[in-house]
Amino acid sequence: MSIITIILAILVGLEFVYIMYLETFATSSNRTARVFKVSPNDLQSPIVQTLFKNQGIYNGLITLLILVALLYQSTVALEWLMIYIIAVAIYGSFTSNPKIIFLQGGLPILTLLSIWMFN
Repeated sequence: MSIITIILAILVGLEFVYIMYLETFATSSNRTARVFKVSPNDLQSPIVQTLFKNQGIYNGLITLLILVALLYQSTVALEWLMIYIIAVAIYGSFTSNPKIIFLQGGLPILTLLSIWMFN
């Protein structure tokens, strides 16, 4: 696995750790409200808190899977993880915010291109 792919994959993992932090540990913070464009009052709702924390766990598991793929040098696993993340970003760009394809999908797209070009 190339060093470029490894660095990009680590950056994707760090991005998802940050998302997990916002959703799971800083659920009702002003930063979370700003990042996800949700009102601070909405973030106080127990239902929204539960949904965000659940989403955060999924995002944390994506990071864990990226780390496992890197640890075992599995380009196939890393490739499929990036395809999954890109697909979710495409879905989010249609259902939530068109910028998500770049914000959440940008690094995974670069990582996938790196896998295809250098491995």
